[in-house]
Amino acid sequence: MHALRYCLSEAARSLWRQRGSSALSMLTIAAAAMVLGGFLLVTVNLERVLLRWSATAEVSIYLRDDITQDQRVEMNRVLVASAVVASREFVSKADALARFRRDFPDLSSGLDQSPDNPLPASLDVRLRPQAGADSGAVEALVQQVQRLPGVADVRFDRRWLTRLSSIIAAVRWTGWMLSGVLIVTAVLTVSTIVRLTLHSRRDEIEIMQLVGAPLGLLRGPLVTEGLAHGAVGTIVALAVLYGAFSVAKAQAGALLTMLVGPDLLGFLPPATFLALIAGGTAIGTLGGWLAARHVR
Repeated sequence: MHALRYCLSEAARSLWRQRGSSALSMLTIAAAAMVLGGFLLVTVNLERVLLRWSATAEVSIYLRDDITQDQRVEMNRVLVASAVVASREFVSKADALARFRRDFPDLSSGLDQSPDNPLPASLDVRLRPQAGADSGAVEALVQQVQRLPGVADVRFDRRWLTRLSSIIAAVRWTGWMLSGVLIVTAVLTVSTIVRLTLHSRRDEIEIMQLVGAPLGLLRGPLVTEGLAHGAVGTIVALAVLYGAFSVAKAQAGALLTMLVGPDLLGFLPPATFLALIAGGTAIGTLGGWLAARHVR
């Protein structure tokens, strides 16, 4: 306990004596944590949106007007046998026209001039939640249904889901690469700042070496100082990131609610939050350890 108190007190004194350079070191770590945390925040929320949209994905099967009862039975048999189908709903021609008038009131006047209802009947097929990740099974079902007699068209535009998945992967890798550069910079900065502390205490350290102080007691304050740089810098970064996220969500709340729902977007999960703090602390500790290695 005496050694621990000594390390903490010496690290605190060093942080105060070199508060300008220590602040620079903490800001470097904070920048790395903010970049990585920001990209993680974006990818986490994009993944939530992708999961929600994949879970609500539907296949629309448009039927020919001359479809027979036997053809309907065969189609239902195929859908019931499929492992990716959760439910299905028949939409008659009259229902399709009512939907069109409800969703597109400005365009419905053109249909009123037509003697017949040009909209086809359809089956809206709701997919199981896990089907969003099993694109091969869904595509196989779509191709099988397209070949059935009585089917005019099948619509399942999965390209936007695939595009969103590609965007998530690109954002994640970009964040990791930028963060990697900043992490290396942060480690070197912490190591340099802590070495300044080492030089300012070289006389004290030499005296302690002469009286036989253990190596751990000599290096401990330096490693503790680096640890403090990492922990404080990361906590500050996450606090700023949370504030920015809260402001952005409040400013664009109505638009976000319309696009993805009121409760879908959120801050980083607790596990990710704690992992970032642990990672930032480890970065600072590594920088302090690299500097402390010069004490022999």
